[in-house]
Amino acid sequence: MSEDLPVPQVNEQRDLDPGRMQMLQGNPLLLPHSLQELLAKDTVQVALVPERKGLFLKHVEYEVSSQRFGASVSRRYNDFVVFHDLLLQKFPYRMVPALPPKKMLGADREFIEARRRALKRFINLVARHPPFSEDVVLKLFLSFSGPDVQSKLKESAQCMGDEFTNCKLATRAKDFLPADIQTQFAVSRELIRNVYNSFYKLRDRAERIASRAIDNAADLLIFGKELSALGSDTTPLPSWAALHSSTWGSLKQALKGLSVEFALLADKAAQQGKKEENDVVEKLNLFLDLLQSYKDLCERHEKGVLHKHQRALHKYSLMRRQMSAAVHGQQPEAVQQLESRIVEESTIQTMELRHAFSLYCLHQETQLVHAHLPLTSHILGAFVNSQIQGHKEMSKVWDDLKPKLHCLFAGPNST
Repeated sequence: MSEDLPVPQVNEQRDLDPGRMQMLQGNPLLLPHSLQELLAKDTVQVALVPERKGLFLKHVEYEVSSQRFGASVSRRYNDFVVFHDLLLQKFPYRMVPALPPKKMLGADREFIEARRRALKRFINLVARHPPFSEDVVLKLFLSFSGPDVQSKLKESAQCMGDEFTNCKLATRAKDFLPADIQTQFAVSRELIRNVYNSFYKLRDRAERIASRAIDNAADLLIFGKELSALGSDTTPLPSWAALHSSTWGSLKQALKGLSVEFALLADKAAQQGKKEENDVVEKLNLFLDLLQSYKDLCERHEKGVLHKHQRALHKYSLMRRQMSAAVHGQQPEAVQQLESRIVEESTIQTMELRHAFSLYCLHQETQLVHAHLPLTSHILGAFVNSQIQGHKEMSKVWDDLKPKLHCLFAGPNST
């Protein structure tokens, strides 16, 4: 079963509303992307590379296949780590999804599979993120098939600077920010925090529902095997029960035959559980990963950029007063330091510009999160469809099984 959200074809063209386009062209702060347009940017599959026979590998390899680039490359977890670190360096003011844990003591197949799913969610969120999707680092990660991809990635990022140094609008970001940007930021952050908490609980319930379906499958299979074992019992009847030997023989034959239906029921229940894991739980996890990356970005903004900016403003205020006093009093030693202070002032002003650019990016990332909110309907639709299909298929097997129970209630002389 597919773990992906329904996406339009990559070559599908979507025309923007002319009024909407005019508004977007007038303000670069506004993002033009709908959910379907974001999902259509790329679909990336991440599969475990099977261990080669007779070869013991100390690390897990993944086959990463991009629909957009038409490429399939082999990657290790450490390659993802280098790629993730470069994204944080180049895009410190954007939502960079977190990577799953590297290793656990005694990592088993369940952990490896959970990490594969998490890596798949990570790379799809990155590949569909507007600024990331146009960056050379992403293209290299998804399409470079040569040796030592880590060195190639690092080489591509050398002397490039971060998004602030490369964006033409960076120094003008403040001009596009709404006057109440701080209020909007606080309101959006509270909304997204509430949405995250609700979806976290929904994901936990969905996991329990899927787990119960898989447990139900195991119970049905064992139930059928026990019926088969009962029907296959060859222990002879005692002499005082000889009159019922024909009845017991018929019952055993019927019980033995029922194991086939119960095995089929178990298979249907297991399929439903897996479908709910892939189509419901994974979509919830994808959305939660996105929301968590937004929360992480807000924290970076407040603890990093905002804190540095406030310190810089305070230092700038003190420096201006000292410079004014030095020039007014014509203190030679202070005047000699004027040039170096001007350089420092430039650094502080750059920090102020970075603060504005950080808010600019944060505003866009907030829009990006809101563009993903319609995922709710995808998730609900997948859950309802899974329940309908699963119950319908199991109901058919139960209906087919019912006529076979007649002989269990029939007497020895009944037909």
